[in-house]
Amino acid sequence: MTDLVPPPASSGKSLMERVEDALLPLINLVFLLLMFFIVAGQLADTPLPDLPSAARSDQSQSPEADLLVSSNQQWRIDGETVTREALPARLPAPDASKPLRIAAAENVSMADLETLLQALEDIGFTEVLLLTEPSQS
Repeated sequence: MTDLVPPPASSGKSLMERVEDALLPLINLVFLLLMFFIVAGQLADTPLPDLPSAARSDQSQSPEADLLVSSNQQWRIDGETVTREALPARLPAPDASKPLRIAAAENVSMADLETLLQALEDIGFTEVLLLTEPSQS
């Protein structure tokens, strides 16, 4: 393994001077890389394209979900409240290729979702999609 600090030469340099001499190529390399990225960043004249707007005309519609979870801990399918016992009869059969879509109100707690997910797992669902809406900012 090579030493980072060159061995003492007959020139009579101190240890600090030899360390500075060893660091000079590293400083030059960092400076050249910095200059490269500054120049490379200036070469692109075209700005990035605008992202599509999140605002759509159909935003007032609720998402197309198989199951809605309301803020008062009710589960709804097709607008009707469903109990845990009636859940298997009202939901489509579990299918690994088509996950169950669940839409939850924004103030539903994770504990409430965990109860629902446990009930769905007992029925046989292994894949679910939790639908969300973008925040309005």
